[in-house]
Amino acid sequence: MKAQELSYDAALRQELGELVDAVELPELSKRYLRARWLEQMLWAEGRAKSARDRHYALRIVSIVGGVVVPALVGLNVQGELQALAAWITFGVSLIVAICLALENFFRWGERWTHYRRLAELLKSEGWLFLELGGSYHELGGHAKAYPEFVKRIEALLASDVDLFITQVARDKGKPAAEAGSDDKQPSER
Repeated sequence: MKAQELSYDAALRQELGELVDAVELPELSKRYLRARWLEQMLWAEGRAKSARDRHYALRIVSIVGGVVVPALVGLNVQGELQALAAWITFGVSLIVAICLALENFFRWGERWTHYRRLAELLKSEGWLFLELGGSYHELGGHAKAYPEFVKRIEALLASDVDLFITQVARDKGKPAAEAGSDDKQPSER
């Protein structure tokens, strides 16, 4: 199947997987590239997209509902329509409140930017390594640059876990250990 016919994630997996296969490294090192770097990057991409979609959905409903409620309140209707308008106003305002509460609780906007940052940092580091760009260029080949790449990826992932626990998953007023999350990395599932 052509890369143009695949989803973005599938095309990215295919393209980067082919590049990993082409790099002159031992098979064990290529397995790390696929299992740790590529899968973590794709996982972060997926989580970013999911969090963005949820954030946008909740925010759009909140915005539209927030505009509709005052318009409904301002309607000057009498008789049977007055009761109907009151129930519709109540329903819309309840939906807006629920959407805002869900966004505040899950913080999908914060999660979106967190995962997008992680995905882009992993992608950037991977491209630099695969193309022997930046400081990898000076190391003289993939085999010599590989230990530095692993060190940077592991430091990035460790830093990301710390950032997630201290800033994203932590409930305001609760210790980090009490702020549970369903956003475990593939290695934590």
